[in-house]
Amino acid sequence: MSSYYYVKKREAEPTAREIRDAMLEEKIMEVWKDSRKGREVYGARKIWLELNRQGIPVARCTVERLMRGLGISGVQPGRKRPRTTVPGDPAGRPSDLLERCFDAPAPNRRWVADITYVLTVSGWVCTSFVMDLCSRRILGWQVADHLRSDLALGALEMAIWARLHEKVGGLVHHSDRGVQYTSIRYTERLEEAGAVRSVGSKGGCPLTGQSWGTRRTAA
Repeated sequence: MSSYYYVKKREAEPTAREIRDAMLEEKIMEVWKDSRKGREVYGARKIWLELNRQGIPVARCTVERLMRGLGISGVQPGRKRPRTTVPGDPAGRPSDLLERCFDAPAPNRRWVADITYVLTVSGWVCTSFVMDLCSRRILGWQVADHLRSDLALGALEMAIWARLHEKVGGLVHHSDRGVQYTSIRYTERLEEAGAVRSVGSKGGCPLTGQSWGTRRTAA
């Protein structure tokens, strides 16, 4: 009989793992509720990092298991990729002066411009940049939550400023067929800088020459 009551007593007492799980669940809920000012956006990875930063050693798989038990999870941004290229008016469109030759013998001979997107916690943001094909240096960039001409123009202005004391007249500025690059304001700014416009083929990435189907963008 003594063995029976001993087993029943052990069954009634919580195990060391159950006690630790209860403590961890409390800490996980605290971090999750406090994440991003109460927006409850943290997932298992960020909670795991935060707990270890607070001096609470725990495995990531344990955090994932306990979060499933608590029925909580981090915010998953929408994965639908926005469209970045809207063709401009074909009338007066410049020709392709690079013809997929993405090299340059010297700086300020060939610049390429493009717009891509980056996935953040808040959603998709658009990034415009201008690169010198000789040095492969990003001369100008701009980030915004829209695709208006100001996005591309901001990157161009930064690029021109970066080479303020160098001759940029006569360089070939190559881009896709997007309305941002064929807008009046953008075209006039290129003319002021003395740049020659060039537009790539449909469906091609102006930075690599690859088709959009083979291009890889970090999200």
